[in-house]
Amino acid sequence: MAAYKEIVTKAVVGKGKKHFQNTYTAVAEHEPTTILGCWVINHEFKGYKANDKIGVRGSYDINIWYSYDNNTKTTVINQSINYDDLFSVKTREDADLSDTDIIVRSLKQPTCLEANIKDGKTISFSIEKELGVEIVGETKMKIAIEEDEEPWEEIIDEVDDETLNEIDEKVDENYIKSTDQEG
Repeated sequence: MAAYKEIVTKAVVGKGKKHFQNTYTAVAEHEPTTILGCWVINHEFKGYKANDKIGVRGSYDINIWYSYDNNTKTTVINQSINYDDLFSVKTREDADLSDTDIIVRSLKQPTCLEANIKDGKTISFSIEKELGVEIVGETKMKIAIEEDEEPWEEIIDEVDDETLNEIDEKVDENYIKSTDQEG
């Protein structure tokens, strides 16, 4: 019959992901003629506990390349975007959330979906991202243990009497004496 022991260990006690799509505006220095490109760089983030929710605070830089003066000149808008998003992450019923670690992963890096000239010098752009959150906390596991130790397997050499006799016949007991006299 197996006995059981409880092991206390760190494990994922809650996990969830969320997709975000946000629209922002930027003001250009010159009146844009055409949007030539939009990209996102330097994405940084960190998770934190906010009562019964998980928060993710982060930032990234947006770069919008556009032409002006009837497509004769170009320049780039650099803008930093800060965000603070909240998650409602489902946890195991018996999870103790008093001492937990928050792990945040970017499942889909922020990317620009579209950028349009709104009016005058204003450019509207949409950014999407997907974040995953894991809550790591202490949990208990029950495991079955065997009380009896498994028997030792006996190891038998595969050398028989004939092999031992052959080794004895090939050994030259005067080997050391004969090499000392030669040198």
